[in-house]
Amino acid sequence: MRTILVALLLAASAVAQDPSELNFLSNHTDFRNLRSMLPDYEKQRAFDFLDKRRSASANWSAAEIQGRKQYLREHMLRAIGGLPERTPLNARVTGVIDREDYRIEKIIFESRPHFYVTANLYLPKRGQGPYPAVLYPLGHEDGAKAHFAWQQMLVTLARNGYVGLAWDGPGQGERVQLYDPDFNASKLVSSTLEHTILGIQTLLVGDAMAQYYIWDGMRALDYLLSRPEVDPKRVACSGNSGGGTLTAYLSALDDRIQVAAPSCYITSWRRLLETIGPQDAEQCIPNWISDGLDHEDFLLAFAPKPYLQLSAMRDFFSITGARETNASATRAYDRLGAADKMSFFQADDGHGYSKPRRLAAYAWFDRWLKNTEFAGTEAEVLPLREEELYCTPTGQVATSLGGETVTSITQQRARHFKRGTATKEEIARLIDYHQSAGPLAVRPFGTLRRDGYRIEKLVYETEPGIVVPALLFLPESAGKHPGVLYVDGTGKSARLTDLESLVRAGHVVLSIDARGLGETRIASNQNGSDWFRYFGDWTSGMTAIMTGSTLTGQRAADISRGLDVLAARAEVDAERLYGVGVEAGGVPLLHAAILDPRFRKIALDRSLLSYQAVIDGRIHRGVFEQVVPGALKLYDLPDLVRMLGSRAAAVVDAVNPLGQPAPLEQARRLYPSAVRRAASDSAATLYGF
Repeated sequence: MRTILVALLLAASAVAQDPSELNFLSNHTDFRNLRSMLPDYEKQRAFDFLDKRRSASANWSAAEIQGRKQYLREHMLRAIGGLPERTPLNARVTGVIDREDYRIEKIIFESRPHFYVTANLYLPKRGQGPYPAVLYPLGHEDGAKAHFAWQQMLVTLARNGYVGLAWDGPGQGERVQLYDPDFNASKLVSSTLEHTILGIQTLLVGDAMAQYYIWDGMRALDYLLSRPEVDPKRVACSGNSGGGTLTAYLSALDDRIQVAAPSCYITSWRRLLETIGPQDAEQCIPNWISDGLDHEDFLLAFAPKPYLQLSAMRDFFSITGARETNASATRAYDRLGAADKMSFFQADDGHGYSKPRRLAAYAWFDRWLKNTEFAGTEAEVLPLREEELYCTPTGQVATSLGGETVTSITQQRARHFKRGTATKEEIARLIDYHQSAGPLAVRPFGTLRRDGYRIEKLVYETEPGIVVPALLFLPESAGKHPGVLYVDGTGKSARLTDLESLVRAGHVVLSIDARGLGETRIASNQNGSDWFRYFGDWTSGMTAIMTGSTLTGQRAADISRGLDVLAARAEVDAERLYGVGVEAGGVPLLHAAILDPRFRKIALDRSLLSYQAVIDGRIHRGVFEQVVPGALKLYDLPDLVRMLGSRAAAVVDAVNPLGQPAPLEQARRLYPSAVRRAASDSAATLYGF
């Protein structure tokens, strides 16, 4: 008899887990685009800001155009966390490569104390100095400063009487930040992954990864101008891809650059969001779009100095956006009486600093820095091996010099903040939390009968464009019951055992798929397999950050709206409302509980241990969507739990930034009542509701 009963219960559970029953919306004919709901919503928010900027810019006067430089600098520098103090470069030459008509010096300097930068300086051996110079930031191509295209261009420039300086960015070449001695390389498969791992850490202390790139570039320029061979009044900046990004940044921010020529970068944010989306961390500036900025502002901030925009017709950076941006910037230059100083070159090829773009750049530099015409030739250069251009004995700063890393500097930054004093208003502003107002919009999608309870399938709306699929578990017993808002990062039906435990204990449970979770999650291949595995929905999360919002704040709003749904039910005692956040649902639930006093108590199950843990470790995975930029300047997650006071949370099986169980003793240092789940523990008992 016992065997038959167990079999029946298992069969009932299997029926309840039928995806077509509990995940009922994503295959519904009226919700075919459910999985693109969140990215579509974030894009539309961005488009609204961009449209507002476009409308305003159409009528800008010459004075308003000239004012864009100050506007960009003010907003951009604030968004990246400002710039550090200028400290001694302590530059030294570690080697020289001599050729007949040029030489290469291997340079190491410190952009910050003990933050070592490896660079190659290309010097002419013909003509009379001081020479014009080209600051040459790098893209993400293999080989870093030794990439064959960079060598081709820098040698050609040296032969033509230019000094050129190329340096490894953080996470590239000799400056791998997440060095693994077993691999003798980075722990990660690409520099963009490493940049973004580091960039998420910097976001938590209110900095952007771009700050490190910009400051390295400015200090590289300090070094370049310290050389007697260089004429400080004749300096250009040019790079491709990520180097094009940095060319745009540096040229807009540093008045010492007289000529700019970014390659394969300039487009527009509208076209980026319509195509490839936000790229790795240093290419994304918090609040950029909500501050009314776009790619065109890089060009306007440089006006009226000579600007050459280099583009590829078959690039993954939209050529349509490149053309639109250049057309608008050209009108602005014309309004300033400097139409001859804006030029646009586009070649019928793909991404890269190809020969046609290099030739166009040489001609532009000669025109504005030498007042001559370029001869139009480029002799082929036999590239040196990467090892031949090393500045360090081992080919890695980590093993030759040690010193600081982006992570260690971020950790130092975090130690200076006095946390735990944030007000609710400051937290709401930081996460961009807005509690829904107006009448509830709830739609039914059927009911499932179970032994002792029923499940109502519901959809409610948090705001226009955002619908939340939900399962309402209702006990059959009469009277009013405590209500539990349950949000699980893996989906509303992922843990039926816990949900059944709560409903059988007499609770009404509303289990939701907050935006971007469960049925509303994007397909895992949309951002690339490694990218999605580490960062989840990077496109939606970073678009939110660039428009002054966070997924944490938006999901907290979904949770509060779910509480409205619960409180409106006749079966629920609105004075006894609880919350459970599981995995990626924990952080938004905790923020919602701080800002919505209706929660009497909450439980955090397999939730992130702390933001501090993210910067204390070298690597993390799956935390990006929970990040609040600048949070560690005001609070950490344990501070929020303390703020709850008598509504304090039950913390169960806290996890580290890799999603692995944190040692119980570590969890209890932050949360004294933290517990580890035993096999016999029911959710109702464990959560203490």
